[in-house]
Amino acid sequence: MWRTWTAITLWKRIAIAFVLAVAIGATMKALGHGEAATALQPLGLLFINAIKMLMVPIVFVTIVSGVTSLHDSGKLGRMGAKTIGLYLVTTAFAVTIGLVIAGIIEPGRGISLPDTGVGDDAATAALSVRDLLIGLIPANPVKAMAEGSVLQIIVFALLFGLAINLAGEAGRPVRDFFDSATQVMFRLVHMIMEAAPFGIFALILWVIGSLSAAELLRLVWIVVALYLACIFQMVLVYGGLITLLARLSPIRFFRGIIDAQAVAFSTSTSAGTLPVTMANVEDNLGVSKKVSGFVLPLGATMNMDGTAIYMGIAAMFTAQALGIDLGVGQYATIILTGTLASIGAASIPSAGLIIMPVVLSSVGLPLGAIALFFPIDRIMDMMRTMTNITGDSMVSVLVAKSEGELDEAVYNAPPVE
Repeated sequence: MWRTWTAITLWKRIAIAFVLAVAIGATMKALGHGEAATALQPLGLLFINAIKMLMVPIVFVTIVSGVTSLHDSGKLGRMGAKTIGLYLVTTAFAVTIGLVIAGIIEPGRGISLPDTGVGDDAATAALSVRDLLIGLIPANPVKAMAEGSVLQIIVFALLFGLAINLAGEAGRPVRDFFDSATQVMFRLVHMIMEAAPFGIFALILWVIGSLSAAELLRLVWIVVALYLACIFQMVLVYGGLITLLARLSPIRFFRGIIDAQAVAFSTSTSAGTLPVTMANVEDNLGVSKKVSGFVLPLGATMNMDGTAIYMGIAAMFTAQALGIDLGVGQYATIILTGTLASIGAASIPSAGLIIMPVVLSSVGLPLGAIALFFPIDRIMDMMRTMTNITGDSMVSVLVAKSEGELDEAVYNAPPVE
């Protein structure tokens, strides 16, 4: 029976757990025994703690590994600088678009967050830009990790990865260690995500007793906000950059990667879609193998615009649910943290849920929203992943164009079937 259960894909198991929790919770509530659902509350809180446990190590390890991956391809040269620069700029746009769309739709209004007891110090004081900049560099990296100071951890990881590259051959053992550590962390993520259906069952059973039907229906607006933000990101940002910087047709661009978009949407994994993305970019868009072989694998690790949009929406949703008005410094922190934290997002399904605590905790927002995002995460993850690989493809075209590595005859020709 256990083998039959584990043979079901994770998102389907999560959906089953959600449906069962809603049905059982609604029945218990109708019978006047809603308070009995709190018996499983500790199981849900254990799952939330397990996710929070991953926050510091996975961000530090994967960012270091991502930076050191540049050592073997370009050694942070001209192509690397262009690629990283474009990834960071488009990701900053993505977080901002997520914040704006969530600010307009206000999906968090009228929602009561479950009290997880984890990170429940609400944001009360806005950081000034000056304090934000000064606080980027940790005086004590170990203390920053112990206290979960996310921005300082990310900056230290970026500098540490750069130092490994500059150390040359002497840094190879350290680079190999972080490559291995990244794989171990991803395995740990998979282990914890295997427990997701049980943790979600407990959380939703607990939440259903405290939320009204109207509040549950409002969760649909989170999905609407994310899909709209991702569409704006792809059409306005990616299409705009293709038009303005590369002087190419955005319609031909989107037509050339439609197969990769379909695979990404259905599998929700940037890494798993990578072979199809590379084939589309090379065969349909005319990007050279030299550029695609560097830009796309790096993007599958470091460029997560869809996830960045998700982080912005999650932060706004949480603040709206709590009735908190975020300050300019906090918006800046969310944009900066969302941009940099997306570098550490694993290219696996539901990776956004793993790094959501990074952004929420950076501005003192509680983690209770995670319990509400899990049931609807799969349908959002599909659009996030499609946005991620579209951004990777766009950057590969821009870099190839600037390096003289783009065959425009292939780009403008009908796509290869």
